[in-house]
Amino acid sequence: MSRVLRYLWAGPTTVVGLFVAFALLRRGHAALIDGVIEAHSPLLDRALARLTPLAGGAAAVTLGHVVIGRDARALETTRAHERVHVRQYELWGPLFVPAYFAAGLWAFAQGRHPYYDNRFEREARAIADL
Repeated sequence: MSRVLRYLWAGPTTVVGLFVAFALLRRGHAALIDGVIEAHSPLLDRALARLTPLAGGAAAVTLGHVVIGRDARALETTRAHERVHVRQYELWGPLFVPAYFAAGLWAFAQGRHPYYDNRFEREARAIADL
């Protein structure tokens, strides 16, 4: 798939990511790094701490070609992991979000953790750790 098609296929979620990132960017920073917009701010930090279903919150979240993080350090330390999610969005496009939640529900239905045992998270951890 060409680069343009990958961006278009992931585009609907990227638009959501851009809206979230720039709506909460006050006193923060955004940068284009390797074709992905990375953003962090105090408001994004609070959102990731309180609005994600993980104890203590998430360090970063990917929405298409946008990665929002709690701070610059979180974006740096999670970059390899979050880039796997970017590639997953490029492959799955607008179907990624429902597929991600379905994978979490599947893990939960099997008595496993909906985040840590989610097939998309396992893939991101495995590739990022290479």
